Amino acid sequence: MHLPPMRFLAVWSLWLLLAAGVGQAAAQQAVYRFSPVNQHSISLTAAYWNPIIAYVSEKSAVNLSLKIGRTSADTTSFVLANEVEFVFSNHLFSPQREQLGWKVFGRRDTPALQGQIVVPSDSPVTSLAQLNGQEVAFAGPEAIIIYKVPYAYLMSQNITVRPVFAGNQDAAFAQLFSGKVAAAGGNSQLVDAYARREGKKFRVLWSSEPFQELALMVSDKVPEKDARAVASAFIDMAKDPRGREILRQVSKEVGLLADAYFIAASGADYAAYRRFFRSAPAALH
Repeated sequence: MHLPPMRFLAVWSLWLLLAAGVGQAAAQQAVYRFSPVNQHSISLTAAYWNPIIAYVSEKSAVNLSLKIGRTSADTTSFVLANEVEFVFSNHLFSPQREQLGWKVFGRRDTPALQGQIVVPSDSPVTSLAQLNGQEVAFAGPEAIIIYKVPYAYLMSQNITVRPVFAGNQDAAFAQLFSGKVAAAGGNSQLVDAYARREGKKFRVLWSSEPFQELALMVSDKVPEKDARAVASAFIDMAKDPRGREILRQVSKEVGLLADAYFIAASGADYAAYRRFFRSAPAALH
């Protein structure tokens, strides 16, 4: 059908306005990927984080989706490949990775973490020296508190162990209690949580200095408005009865204390990690 020039211009202008509106809506519906380090099995990690990011997405009006790999190293590879925009991690504080443009905005309000080397409470192993030449399970080669900190200490004591990378902390403990390895590297928070959740008892052979809880971080690719909205939604979650109940339920699921809420944080809270990398062997950077 042939339209008169003025009618054609009106239709064309309307189409442009609609197209612009669709484009603007699409931009507003951008989905950011959120990658927390695998501290538990994939199913347990998802059970903890999915309700949280659904709540944060709703409250912030910024869409987040969970993106995790099969292992903690796989998940960190997504971060290093710029495939995600938000993380819950402590894998980004080495001198090289601090140049990648990630900014700390929060953390869980939980006691500081310690790297540990643990055995079952009834194990015949009572000292680190007895681990020389033995297999020891760790979450993965990227794990700072669980692997790099304990392994660096063993190296400093001339104790040689054979690392077995299980993929996450729970899998490392499963190998430990099945008798496949002599000991396991641990994160004190996850050691306590596993003991509560699974009814297991540990003997701690060694503990490190305290390190801050893992950081909530945002990529510098994310617009400031969206970054602020997401940060506020995490930090204000415990102030909302529904948000507090979600945190209580998911914390119980993984064995955390019920008041493991999110609070504001900054890069200054992570000085202990920087100190570690200043003295750690280059192979552990």
